[in-house]
Amino acid sequence: MSTPKLTIYTTGTCGYCHMLKSYLKQQNVDFTEKRADQDQNLAVELYELSGQLGVPFTVIENADGSTENVLGFNKPKFDEVLSAAK
Repeated sequence: MSTPKLTIYTTGTCGYCHMLKSYLKQQNVDFTEKRADQDQNLAVELYELSGQLGVPFTVIENADGSTENVLGFNKPKFDEVLSAAK
């Protein structure tokens, strides 16, 4: 299986955002970061996707085109997604 595509909405002051990015880097998982605190358009995009402005907010795009959304640093969920991709 292929690794899903991860897009993470973050802010510079979010501790959980830093924890999530560090965890994914340790797992050698590539991701795209979108800083909602640096671009108002990204903040609007985040709100439209999630219905709120909480971060980290991750959009997981699977190989089959399906998507999953994860609010916060839900390590068990990321472990599940990453182990399924192996």
